[in-house]
Amino acid sequence: MAKVLMIHPDRCTGCRNCELACSFAHEGEFRPRAARIHVYSWEREGFSVPMMCQQCEDAGCVNVCPTGAMHRENGMVVWDEKRCIRCRMCTLACPFGNAVYDARTSQILKCDNCDGEPECVAFCPNKALEYVDDTLATRSKKKAFAARFKESFAEVK
Repeated sequence: MAKVLMIHPDRCTGCRNCELACSFAHEGEFRPRAARIHVYSWEREGFSVPMMCQQCEDAGCVNVCPTGAMHRENGMVVWDEKRCIRCRMCTLACPFGNAVYDARTSQILKCDNCDGEPECVAFCPNKALEYVDDTLATRSKKKAFAARFKESFAEVK
């Protein structure tokens, strides 16, 4: 069965361990800007949310990619470095800002679930991230989170 990353924002303290674990796993160095996950914090409100590729059903990044470098494979949105022309259209099309261009490595950075062993999950001290089976119940929880996030963000801005 397919798996998905589940976010529990009520458990996130904004420690950013997930960013450090991710950048080290992918780049071999602690460089949060190279992480495929980013923690957004609203300190005044005491609210932090880890965000990564949401594996959108109708993924804008896939739809705009002129070379097919951003495509679906086994249900996941993946990036193929060899087919990419670095036009960065995918970074503009992602409504969550979870596909980013890293000028230092000339790569598009997006979550790949660490090939089934997400480092962000392993190093989150508060279990704000879980790698769970992709079930109807899980999808319902993700949609409920998205609605709450949208509502909270509207109140904060």
